[in-house]
Amino acid sequence: VISYWLFGIGGAMGEYVFGFENLEVYKRAREFRKKIYRLAAKLPSDERFNLAQQMRRAAVSLTNNIAEGHGRLHFQESIQFFRQSRGSLQELLDDVNTCIDEHYDNESDLNALKTEGAELLRFLNGYIAFLRRSKSAISQ
Repeated sequence: VISYWLFGIGGAMGEYVFGFENLEVYKRAREFRKKIYRLAAKLPSDERFNLAQQMRRAAVSLTNNIAEGHGRLHFQESIQFFRQSRGSLQELLDDVNTCIDEHYDNESDLNALKTEGAELLRFLNGYIAFLRRSKSAISQ
């Protein structure tokens, strides 16, 4: 279990799969990041260096912090990185609101993206709770 947590596991056909890539929360965050990138690509040219760049940075931060948090040796450090990921997600949800307010894409599609983000937020909160419980169990 420790080697899985720290170093990853072997994947199918000899590929190396890091442990964080097997986390359901990471898989969902990765799909959400892809959708944010597609949305950012649709933004008008006057937003390319403003909102679009900000959205891409926050989307990468979302998954980067999950990966980095997973690689930490202490539960409290892991929790902090997952909290940062949660903050990036909240930022992205506000960016989607901006896209709705400015009519940058179909409102129905944007609301579906917000719903997906809210579900991802539940997954992040659940994983943070899991880490807290794990920390408490080891401390006892």
